[in-house]
Amino acid sequence: MLTIIHPEILYTPQGYRLGLAVAFDGTIRAVDSPELLRELYPEAEYRETGTETILYPGFVNVHTHLEFSANRTRLEYGDFLRWLESVIRERDELINEADNTTMRAACEEMLRSGVTSFGAISSFGTDLEVCRQTPQRVTYFNEIIGSNPATVDMLYQDFLQRVAMSEECAPEERITPAVAIHAPHSVHPFAVRRAVALAREKEMPLSTHFLESPYEREWLEQGTGGFKTFFENYLKTSRPVTTIDEFLSHFDGYPSLFVHAVQTTEEERGRLAAEGHSVAHCPRSNRLLGCGRYPIEDRRVPVTLATDGLSSNWSLNLFDEMRAALMLHHQAPLPEFAERLIRTVTSDAAASIRSDAGRIEPGAPADFALIRLPQPCPRSEDLALHTILHSREAEEVWIGGEQVL
Repeated sequence: MLTIIHPEILYTPQGYRLGLAVAFDGTIRAVDSPELLRELYPEAEYRETGTETILYPGFVNVHTHLEFSANRTRLEYGDFLRWLESVIRERDELINEADNTTMRAACEEMLRSGVTSFGAISSFGTDLEVCRQTPQRVTYFNEIIGSNPATVDMLYQDFLQRVAMSEECAPEERITPAVAIHAPHSVHPFAVRRAVALAREKEMPLSTHFLESPYEREWLEQGTGGFKTFFENYLKTSRPVTTIDEFLSHFDGYPSLFVHAVQTTEEERGRLAAEGHSVAHCPRSNRLLGCGRYPIEDRRVPVTLATDGLSSNWSLNLFDEMRAALMLHHQAPLPEFAERLIRTVTSDAAASIRSDAGRIEPGAPADFALIRLPQPCPRSEDLALHTILHSREAEEVWIGGEQVL
């Protein structure tokens, strides 16, 4: 059904605009004055949303782990290795407890906060059914992990089976099959090469965790540190399987999403930028795991904001994440940085996963999040800041032209 929605303020690729409405069905037909749109589409349902409302494109949370949605207090925070060992210790129970009801609740939490698209990192495939049922668009990152050369072929075959299952989803289920490489320290180069080649061949979105913690950097560069003890204890190996440069070279010429990248050097970020890659920044997860702060002031690499999973966060609410980023990056000019954060969860986020969502303009999917501010905002340059400060949930959410909240 054709609909015209007229908010007080519309967030467009050109910024905040007054006096505009949007005509849409499954996609956006036109953006113009409400008077002209009503003349062009007299059969459309017309809705005014009232004062203090801002219509945003639906928000995009590019990186989360639904399969760990059962965690609340079981995992240890403050240090990456301590957290990782607690994940190994508690993993089986957490995975078993993350049933469809639990994972569906995680999707609903994102939906209430205006998230109309998300990236699901799937290690086991147990979240596919929920991703098929949720109204949101899902970039389904089938993850490959395993650094032991003796098991590479077996793990890769399992990975291929999971990719095939995600490819069987019907278009109306809004699933986009994708590939995730767990991390340079945890995937053998043979598997990395084959998985990346598959993503290239099928033109799938591609993601990887990258240089999240100081332990990872020391291990990959020197073969020493806390990861050495970890790998000797758990995997009976005392040498890294790759180097940073070797790992990066697999992605050359194929723009991909590098998650965290907290411990990257200026030179490495320059290489990411030169290859057209993006970074998914997860400030709350990085703080809880003791990883440091991603240098978001380096503007060369496009940055998206993401929540990570509930294994290293307490909510999947992107407003919570944006508020955390405002506080963490205290050196950034506040109003300008707030508007940049809005882009990190809309147009920049969508671009990082090869999606045409995240923007309100003709031809884009009709995915919207309607936000209502508690009071009028007299300065347009403060709209992004007050959206972040005062919003917890969206008042309405639309996906593919259908109101779902």
